[in-house]
Amino acid sequence: MSSSPLSRICIALLFLSTSIATLPADKPANTEPVIEPARTAVHQVLKPDESLPDARIKQPRHTRDKFHPWTPPTDLESWLAERQKLKTQVAVSNGLWPMPPQEPLNPTIHGKINRGDYTIEKVYFESHPGHYVSGNLYRPVHYSGRIPGILCPHGHWQDGRFYKAPEEKAMGQLANGAEKHLSGAYYPVQARMAQLARLGCVVFHYDMVGYADSQQVGHGGWFQNVDAELRLQNGMGLQTFNSIRSLDFLLSLPEVDPDRIGVTGSSGGGTQTFMLCALDERPDVAFPAVMVSTGMQGGCVCENASYLRQDINNVAIAALFAPKPLAMSGANDWTIEIETKGLPELKTIYSLYGKEQWVAAQAWPEFQHNYNSVAREAMYSWMIEYLDLDADIPLIEEDFWPVPPEELSVFDDDHPLPANAKTGAELAAYMTEYSQTQWDAMVNHPGQIYAEYQRVMEGAVPVLLGESLSAINTVEADLKATTLNDSQIGELQLKKGLLKREANGAAIPYIYLQGENFNGEVVLWMADACKQHLFTEQGDLREPVRQTLKNGYAIAACDLFLSAESLQGKSFAEQWQVDESFPGYTFCFNKPLLTHRVQDILTTIRFLQQSDAVKKIHLKADGNAAVASLLANGRMNITDKLGQLKLDLGQFDFSKVTSSLDPAFLPGALKYGGLFHLGLMQAPFESITLYGVGFGGESYSEFSPKYTSWLRSPVTRRATINMNTDSSNLAEQIWE
Repeated sequence: MSSSPLSRICIALLFLSTSIATLPADKPANTEPVIEPARTAVHQVLKPDESLPDARIKQPRHTRDKFHPWTPPTDLESWLAERQKLKTQVAVSNGLWPMPPQEPLNPTIHGKINRGDYTIEKVYFESHPGHYVSGNLYRPVHYSGRIPGILCPHGHWQDGRFYKAPEEKAMGQLANGAEKHLSGAYYPVQARMAQLARLGCVVFHYDMVGYADSQQVGHGGWFQNVDAELRLQNGMGLQTFNSIRSLDFLLSLPEVDPDRIGVTGSSGGGTQTFMLCALDERPDVAFPAVMVSTGMQGGCVCENASYLRQDINNVAIAALFAPKPLAMSGANDWTIEIETKGLPELKTIYSLYGKEQWVAAQAWPEFQHNYNSVAREAMYSWMIEYLDLDADIPLIEEDFWPVPPEELSVFDDDHPLPANAKTGAELAAYMTEYSQTQWDAMVNHPGQIYAEYQRVMEGAVPVLLGESLSAINTVEADLKATTLNDSQIGELQLKKGLLKREANGAAIPYIYLQGENFNGEVVLWMADACKQHLFTEQGDLREPVRQTLKNGYAIAACDLFLSAESLQGKSFAEQWQVDESFPGYTFCFNKPLLTHRVQDILTTIRFLQQSDAVKKIHLKADGNAAVASLLANGRMNITDKLGQLKLDLGQFDFSKVTSSLDPAFLPGALKYGGLFHLGLMQAPFESITLYGVGFGGESYSEFSPKYTSWLRSPVTRRATINMNTDSSNLAEQIWE
């Protein structure tokens, strides 16, 4: 087919919304302080008009980009490690880590329609309690033993499962060879189901959210808001879970062979095909049509989710199905180059298993975006070969007797939508409730439940916050040394320049001060005012800094990503752009600002650890820098040289974040325990002192006993931890 009017509108609105989102605007929700240091200041690293060589300062990736590359591993051991990492990333992004409870489906099957050699029935069941998946079940009339089952998600066809092509379009499909029969020209979606049933398969064709009979939640979804993002509730995750439950339903049928399961869909249905096959080990054969590519990655909110495609693309997600048989079709759309961009990468992965012949792709550039009879016949041949169907290859699609769309509807007077059906708001509330129940079970109970907590957090935290401290191998430094004369201390050693990390392209403006009485201990002093907080407006050392240096400590500071010099002379609003209509469009491909800043702190700590002259490292911060510092603590899985951690968190809690433009916005933060679980997964310092603690409604006395029950890292749990709800003026305190 060519793209439906609805899908074209979906993509057009996406492009419009993202264009609007990139216009500079003064947004009150953006709480980042404006830091505009003088170019001649002592803390300044860059020369006037000098650009910061930070590879992260660039136009954000977006689904509309023409090229999304991915380089696959070239040895099996590396791939298997990467595969597990990517499967976890996909699950986390979909809000399916851990997997939601799989309650009874309570299916209803009714209204059988007989078409001679196959039948069609109407089905609805509960994927979540009160959320109904609807569809049609096609079964062959004559069969023996157990037979293959095939799931068919439909994609963005106008009216979805009920699609009927307008007469002009149907005639055009016949004229250009896209369709062989008038029935298929008018009803290309039904044609696929009918032929697969005739081949001896049980076929379940189910609705995408907001299409056909699935009207409880609109296709745009209930989940395009900040609270949903903080809990990783999204339309893609809901549809993917519906696909998993649809597979549960299909496998519950006694005639279905669990060892012969296929999945095929086109466009958005192609997305659901490879998403399901990436997360669920039960499918055996897959054919995602006109979706897998290095081009546009999916234009609808149902195809994007925060963290999903960071550092990868749809080709990488499709590769997670390896080494099972996978074939794809392309057309004169974003998949037109699948044979030369996408298929070679997949063949690289399949060759690692010795199964290169089990992956294939073909594009038909003479046709626009479609799942026409030409592509369907390629799919039938693939299913015949790998599901061991009794038919000749190639198979020519037969004519069939379509069912009028109104007769396919699953709800009628005798079978109304059940009274317990949930609205979008009610479903979101239920998802929050079950997620909290799962969390409480992991956190509040000892024994085996803790192992589940550890598994969940060890999978989720790297997705949200990036690499651990031990994974940062080498930090390069381009520093210039000079002296600074202070009226009270005398001569100080001053080093400033850039810390560079090749893995993420970071270039971090950095400053280091050391007196002649250096005791081998360094205080990494972080603040929202960045490096310049060490100095007065006149360029003198602030008194707490001076006294700390007099006590023998060196002091280091840096500009975190998109602050001070990292802003490149622009405003924060100009440099940090988020699609507020649906933040998942932005964070599907790009890391949150807070993640970058966490990594900058880890990079700086790692640099100091590499110095032979440094014997101990202390970390001190307030404001947003304290939030990033505590989260960085959660990724410090080695104790080397770490001393004291002192932070003033200013009563911060992720539940207070109300805008995706907030520098502290972190998708998934509330799902995984908020600041304290994410930030105290590790306790590598000798002591941790936290001021301005906010517990999201919990009192300190309620929270403190829980801490010892869930922090059990044998490597890094050594800190003495003190928490105070009152703030402390850390910026004015001398380190002693």
